[in-house]
Amino acid sequence: MVSDSPVPRIAVVGVGCFGRHHARILSALQGVKLEAVVDIDAARAAAVAAEVGTVPETDVAALDGRVDGVTVAVPTELHHTVALPLLQRGVSVLVEKPIARSVAEADELIAAAAASGAVLAVGHTERYNPAVTVALPLVRAPRFIEVHRLGTFPARSLDIDVVFDVMIHDLDIILTAVGSEVVTVEAVGVPVLTDRVDIANARLRFGSGCIANLTASRISRDRVRKLRFFQPDACISVDCVEQEVEGWRVTRMSGAEPAITGGKIDIPRGDSLTCELTDFIRAASGAGKSRVDGTDGRRALALAQRVAEAME
Repeated sequence: MVSDSPVPRIAVVGVGCFGRHHARILSALQGVKLEAVVDIDAARAAAVAAEVGTVPETDVAALDGRVDGVTVAVPTELHHTVALPLLQRGVSVLVEKPIARSVAEADELIAAAAASGAVLAVGHTERYNPAVTVALPLVRAPRFIEVHRLGTFPARSLDIDVVFDVMIHDLDIILTAVGSEVVTVEAVGVPVLTDRVDIANARLRFGSGCIANLTASRISRDRVRKLRFFQPDACISVDCVEQEVEGWRVTRMSGAEPAITGGKIDIPRGDSLTCELTDFIRAASGAGKSRVDGTDGRRALALAQRVAEAME
């Protein structure tokens, strides 16, 4: 939906731990109006609305006719329930990852967006990390990928396991970088502090021959988010926390010994969530598609489900 409003009107549905950040950033962005925040907890909706200077609501239906776009930050089990009616009415939606509980639900969201012409974006925030944005164009025909995404025990997202909460970021990045189908998946997961998997390792083999080894944990003492891509004559290292990229390459010249060149690459630092929300607003305003759309979200979810099944 592209309205006649001079600026796009956006609402946030679900203002818990993460949705609160959506509201904070949207309230500060130029060229957008934060129309409302919605949460079934009336006190929480009121508190966040007061913080960011907008109107609180407790029912998504109250947004009807008032918004051009909505960001959905409710628990995963409610993504489809909340997003589908909005998309059917032509309201653009940015839904947090994972896109839905199942591929079937993701397909319904994608079909609804296509039918109404609404934008469906998915909150794979790490794809907007400036380090990842710079690194991905440097990755060409990788043969081996190593990923470590480790974090401390969270106070949120305990309704899903570490594969869908944490590893799915890297599954999305790797699928984008490799551009080939996954042919085999081996995985192991351990429920340590909850009744869901808290630490997992997956080994993926792609049709191109590339192997990816991923470790994801939400029970570590340190915060680590690193990816390394190895390809013929080159290595690209990405630190998502520090927003740093190093690129190393073997230079071969006739009559001389091969030389290793490279080092740190300049990164224009920025906040990943701000970049993601800005991209969504641009797309919802009719200025092109979202960088991470429903198809991307579905693809990452499908692979995450394969990893989860391999752990059983």
